[in-house]
Amino acid sequence: MLVLLAAFALVPLLLPWLVSRLGARAFAVAAVLPIIAFGHTLWLAPQVLSGGIPFETYEWMPSLGIELSMRMDMLSWVLTLIVTGVGALVMLYCRWYFAGKREGLGQFSAVLLAFAGAMYGLVLTDDIVVLVMLWEITSVLSYLLIGYYHARGVSRRAALQALLVTTLGGLVMLIGVVLIVVEAGTTSISTILAEAPTGPTVNAALVLLLVGALSKSAIFPFHFWLPGAMAAPTPVSAYLHAAAMVKAGIYLIARFAPVYAEADPWRPIIVCLGVFTMLLGGVQALRESDLKRILAFGTVSQLGFLTVVLGFGTREAALAGLALLLSHALFKSSLFLVVGVIDRQLSTRDINELSGVGRQAPTLATFSIIAVASMAGFIPTIGFVAKESALAAFLDDGSVWATVALIGILIGSALTAAYGIRFVWGAFWTKKDAAGAPRERTEWPDPPVGFLAAPVILSGLTLVSGLAAPWVDTAFARYAELAPAAGEKATHLALWHGLEPALFLSLGTLAVGAFLFWFALKVRWAERRRILPFTAADVYNAVLRLIARISVWTTTLTQRGSLPVYVGTIFVVFVVSQGATLLATPEWRAQLDAWQSPTQVFVAPIMIVAGIIAVRARKRYTGVVLVSVTGLGMVVLFATSGAPDLALTQILIETVTLIAFALVLRRIPARMGDHNASVAPVARAVLAGAVGLTMALVAIVATSARIEAPISLAFPELAYEIGRGRNVVNVALVDLRGWDTMGELSVLILAATGVASLVFVTHRSDTLSDFTKPLPRLPRRRPLLETSEGLRPQGAGESGRRAWLVGGAKVKPENRSILLEVVVRILFHSIIIVSLYVLFAGHNLPGGGFAGGLVAGMALVMRYVAGGRYELGAAAPTDAGRLLGVGMLLAVGTAVVPLFFGVDPLTSTWVDATIPVLGHVEFVTSTIFDIGVYLVVIGLVLDVLRSLGAEVDRQKLQLEQQGAGAR
Repeated sequence: MLVLLAAFALVPLLLPWLVSRLGARAFAVAAVLPIIAFGHTLWLAPQVLSGGIPFETYEWMPSLGIELSMRMDMLSWVLTLIVTGVGALVMLYCRWYFAGKREGLGQFSAVLLAFAGAMYGLVLTDDIVVLVMLWEITSVLSYLLIGYYHARGVSRRAALQALLVTTLGGLVMLIGVVLIVVEAGTTSISTILAEAPTGPTVNAALVLLLVGALSKSAIFPFHFWLPGAMAAPTPVSAYLHAAAMVKAGIYLIARFAPVYAEADPWRPIIVCLGVFTMLLGGVQALRESDLKRILAFGTVSQLGFLTVVLGFGTREAALAGLALLLSHALFKSSLFLVVGVIDRQLSTRDINELSGVGRQAPTLATFSIIAVASMAGFIPTIGFVAKESALAAFLDDGSVWATVALIGILIGSALTAAYGIRFVWGAFWTKKDAAGAPRERTEWPDPPVGFLAAPVILSGLTLVSGLAAPWVDTAFARYAELAPAAGEKATHLALWHGLEPALFLSLGTLAVGAFLFWFALKVRWAERRRILPFTAADVYNAVLRLIARISVWTTTLTQRGSLPVYVGTIFVVFVVSQGATLLATPEWRAQLDAWQSPTQVFVAPIMIVAGIIAVRARKRYTGVVLVSVTGLGMVVLFATSGAPDLALTQILIETVTLIAFALVLRRIPARMGDHNASVAPVARAVLAGAVGLTMALVAIVATSARIEAPISLAFPELAYEIGRGRNVVNVALVDLRGWDTMGELSVLILAATGVASLVFVTHRSDTLSDFTKPLPRLPRRRPLLETSEGLRPQGAGESGRRAWLVGGAKVKPENRSILLEVVVRILFHSIIIVSLYVLFAGHNLPGGGFAGGLVAGMALVMRYVAGGRYELGAAAPTDAGRLLGVGMLLAVGTAVVPLFFGVDPLTSTWVDATIPVLGHVEFVTSTIFDIGVYLVVIGLVLDVLRSLGAEVDRQKLQLEQQGAGAR
């Protein structure tokens, strides 16, 4: 089972490539995996039917007690057969449904197969935390499937609506999962149900679990997302909204009901909301004229039916509910696929445009009628067996909630029969016009035989399983026995129980349903005004608009567009909160030294004076340089305090930051206050002094309050034992605290993306193409000469102006320095080599990926300063985003790969060997993480140079050309 789950995760990655080669025929290949999973489930049938429970587990997060555990009892076995069997048929159906189409089909096929895998894992996992993860994965994948027609606004809105509703329910459910795990002390579902903790906390957790289940299964008040999801392709509706996704919530209810149905909040929620949903969906289905929406609201109604029966929690209801679950998956997916055939052949689903199709498509009509008969509960289908057993279960129970459920199911079943007849009449019957004459029939082109296979098989199975009711009863009893019996009389699934009340009630609902269909047709119920002037979808849209208005109001109130106000607010809160904490502290401990080294006596005053002068500076560049003096002072302090790594990194950061400031200052006034002068200087000075004083006191109190030995004392030993490195700083960054570094890399990538998005006005690929064009291939070892036609190799005996940099000729003469070009040409490659040395030596010596990346970034800065944007394109003819992406991929890879070897993420290993000439060499796998850091830093510097340097140059040149043209 775990192997199949892994296959469902990996095989979808191959489908886009396969679809590009085979087109829609690739769906037949994709169906192989669900077929294998279906066959494996059938192979386990003897073990499951005899009472055995196949179980596989793999420790995933031992420290949290989370496992990848797969447990197949009877409930999971039935759901697995549905998920894999219907999934395989839908995949084969897609081969004809999408015939002749290719656009977006690769992604669709991959997502559909991945969704099948997520559902496979969801119904089998025994770990409730893993269940929540797979639950949210199905929500995300369903969003992609519903929004397949992404060019249509209705598809995008429907996908977002389904995602928001189901994800919100999943987040509420997560809180319930946390509560119940805390109470039970385990994440194992089977253990939780075996121990069955009780109490107010568990009751609250059950309510939260039900919110997630009801939102997933489209139960009121979350029912509105499912009809909207009909904007998806029909195979998605047949699989997700009939057999798979909506069954996730029903599965969770069925899993907990046998144990927790007696809990105080359970049955009131289940019965009330389930019955109301069944009635609401049935009434609305009679109003619809789109075949797919008739089935959509019918699905909502049937999900309410399933919720009541499976959630009631008695043995009799559980047995009927599991049969109802099977029947619903078969008949509803079959009917959705029938609608797909009609839509594909006729390009319409409107019953007002269909007439006489049944006589032209007798096979399709016959099996559609069988599926509808199962939905309405007509003998001898499995739907009849399940419906009669459900009625008998509530009749024999006699409790108040059983009576409420019985009345609701009777009315809902009558509505089901009514809209079932409406579906058959609308799709296949010959209609009459206003004068009573038969309307012209809709011409029916015969579809391929394979296109009909899936709906015919599924519809036929409703008949076969109904005839096999005794065998189904024997199998499903394994699940029903988990729930307590409601009475002394044990019920069974059978086609004939005799002339009992449940039989007459079932037949009565069919008769009433036929009357309701006739009455609704006679009074034109579909054309009448709604009882309420709004729908649930209208309420949803109103809530979204309200949230948008509140966000605009909040933004207007808090985001005034003034950076001093923002920073000042932060500083005021900092001073007030920390100052109050310091004043409330009963005892301060302060251990102060005048200095730790003589260097501090000389460096600290210089830093203080530079900071004061920077405040008084009137030119922006002067202020930036003076601020950098304080940073360089920190370099000296780090270097003399035994922190060479920090000193190296600090000086590189100060240099890159100074350059970035210089690039930005080109586009703003040189003098401060030219446009907007500073206001309230006294208040600013007071606030700045208060922040400095508060921060100093916090540092003094915090460092003096230590009573235990710091953990950092053990870092040198841990660095070598765990990370096999002598440089504590580097090993801590890439090994001991690798998760922190990964988060910092994410921040760097976001920062680079943010800078680029602010500067690049148009699409980045357009603006970059100006200065990242590939250079013509030039002969090696031949000097280049600058000519009026551009650069070319020097010929034999030819003289001319030597080109030291390929972009130098593009620089304006007044901005060009030949000396600088020569120096850059000589030093560039050496600096790159130094950066690589710093990278690989950093595990044992000062350096590492961050410092090495900054050194390489400085080399790129030199090329840009000397040769402009064209030289930058020659030095790095690639997109910075690729470097950022590859770097992050390497970092994440070093975290994920150890999981495949059964160890914790970011676990390092090393290889040491003796190599001739080189001697003893060690390689630690955390170096790969460091290489990722190296590439991310280079990508960040390159993105800053491209954004604040090259792109600003291009925009400036464009403005100059426009000005010259205007003159």
